[in-house]
This record gives sequence, C-alpha cells and structure tokens, in this order.
Amino acid sequence: MHVIRARQVFDGRQFRGAADLVLDGPNVVGVRTPSEYASAVVVEDLGDVTILPGLVDAHQHLTWDCSPDPVAWHTEHDDRQLLEQGRSNARRALAAGVTTVRDLGSRGRTALDLREETARSATAGPTILVAGPALTTPGGHCWFLGGECADAADLVRAVARLDEAGVDVIKVMATGGTITPGSAPHESQFGAAALTAVVEAAHAAGLPVAAHAHGTGGVADAVTAGVDTIEHCSFFTAGGVAADPELVRRLAGSATIASLTGGTVPGAPLLPAIAARLPALLAHIRALRDAGVRCILSTDAGIGPNKPPDVLPLAIAQAVQLVGIPIADALAMCTSLAADAIGVGSRAGRLGPGVSADALVVAGRLDHDPSALARPVRVLRGGVPVPSP
Repeated sequence: MHVIRARQVFDGRQFRGAADLVLDGPNVVGVRTPSEYASAVVVEDLGDVTILPGLVDAHQHLTWDCSPDPVAWHTEHDDRQLLEQGRSNARRALAAGVTTVRDLGSRGRTALDLREETARSATAGPTILVAGPALTTPGGHCWFLGGECADAADLVRAVARLDEAGVDVIKVMATGGTITPGSAPHESQFGAAALTAVVEAAHAAGLPVAAHAHGTGGVADAVTAGVDTIEHCSFFTAGGVAADPELVRRLAGSATIASLTGGTVPGAPLLPAIAARLPALLAHIRALRDAGVRCILSTDAGIGPNKPPDVLPLAIAQAVQLVGIPIADALAMCTSLAADAIGVGSRAGRLGPGVSADALVVAGRLDHDPSALARPVRVLRGGVPVPSP
C-alpha cells in the first residue's frame, strides 16, 4: 500500500481535515485519520497540501483548437490533425488534475480514437466519454461536425449509427449556439417531439442524452423530453436572460441535471453573447441553485481562446468568487456530483474504498484558498503519477 498524508483532504463531498489517502495500486483503499502503519507501507507526508479527487469535466471539446473560428479550424484540418490536437489537449487537461472528461462534440471518430489511446495509457490524458458528432439541424449549430438531421426519423437513425460506433452519450442541439454563424442561441432547433424521439432511442440503447440548450424554449422542450443533462441551461432571450420561475420549478422537479459551463482565462475576451449577459447569467445561476435545481459545473473547453482544456480549476474558483458558491459545493459540482451525472460515480469523483485512484494534490489549504487549485503538486490517474508539463 501507499499512503499520502495531507493537512486537508476533500473526499468529493466534504473536507475531512488532516488525513491519509490510502492507495493500493490503481484503487483507493480509503481516507483515514493519520496513524502509524507497518514498516512495509510507504507513507509520504506532503505537509501543507490538499488532496481531492481528480476533477470531472462533463463538457469539453478535446479535438478543437480553442481558436476564435471553430468552423475554419474544422474546414482546414483533417481528422489526423484533429486527433493530434486532441492528444495535446488531453495531456494539458490531465496535468491540471482533470482526470475524467466527457467530450460533447467531435467530428467522425476522432474523439473515439482519442478515448482508446487514453484508455491504454494513464498518462496520455483523462478517462474520456465520447458523444461523437452532435445531432443538429441542417446548417444548424455545429453542423461542421457531421451530425445534421432533418427530422425525428433522421435523429433516430443517427442515434443507432452512433450507438453502433460505440459512443458513451448522445449530444443533441435543442437550440442554436454562439459560435456557429447563422445560428441564434435563443432559438429552438428541435421541438419536444423530436427530442423525445432522441431520448427514447438513446435510452433504449442504454445511452444518456445531453441536450445543448440556451433559450428557454429549448430548455422547456428538453425537460419535457426527459434528457439526462441540459448543457448551459442559460435561459437566453434575444437580448438577455429570462426570469422564468415556472420553468425553474419544472426543472427542479425533474430528474434532469443542469450542466453549467463556466470558467474563462482572465483577460481573454468573452464571446459577445456571453459578455453582454454576464451579470444576468450569474444571477440566473444563483436562482437555479436556490430553487433546488441539481447543478454540476463544466467548461465547454475548446470553443475559444478563453476556454483551454485546463480551465476547470479556474471555473471552480470563479464559481466561488463571482457566484458565491461555497468552495465545498463548487468542488462537489465537478467531482462527485459530476461523476454521478455522467454515469461514472462508482469509479470516479470520490476518494473512497474501491474507486479509481484518480487524485489531485494542490499546495495549500483549499478550504481557505480556492486559488490553490492553480498550484498542482501531483496528479494521479489510476494510481499512476502524471508527469509535470
């Protein structure tokens, strides 16, 4: 066994104070009060550090290049180049302590191939769950990934193809988005009936559904359809953010989880649609949480210069500073709660008996200083130390 001792441990739900993380190869044995061990046990006392589970980012685009023009990137680069970009992004995410990523939109088999590579090597990148091409209307949001569907029948056939290809989740664009020219984020692309057809086909195949939805109409339709997660869930109108208490109550009473995409590099410009709505968006997030909506924290990394693959630690700190979310809650939103939301809670997002030994060690007391997330000391994936970048 191998023991890592720290002044503070966060187990995925709560801070435990000074404790020992006990590992046995690729798995966690448990979190224990510091004590003496047999001489054969290696004990590393790392001093004033915090140990927490490896972070779970439930919404990234690993094969994108974080450029201001995703359409041009995909037009000008072949799948081999996209995969190479994905390798670099995966290593960068892992080095920051992001040990699980759900990739929610990629072209062809690029993310599937990347998933297989990181499954073979603990240091190649995070554990990856893949959606493949997001399902969208002809010419709709992210059409350039290859998932265009004209109607419900097309959507059902696309679900079957993706299931055969081996994806882990189905992504569908309930509304337009902010990065595709000609697409408006507040406007719906598929109605409740079409989204329901996607959910029924996906669930019959054992696959969850993640619905991209900015506008209130798209959010309402996604709730009606019974999707598993709503990505963004931002309640956009043509010029702002809607206050819709009834829709919030519906969402809170449903099984659907809101995947809130935050995190930006300081100083990097925000997308205009986000910048213009930022104060209202922050108030909206507070309202969702106050109403009891189940929320997790993700990033949408890859879509622009302010969203690199290692932005999740910043998202956590910004959730604390800008929204007022307590640090333990913010950490749970991208560890245990995020792992549960994407179906990997039995093996990730926690430090407990039998889970994978995915861990992040940061310098300092994270319960006192959220910025400690930017000071990684060590990252483990499956008990294997990840080389520093």
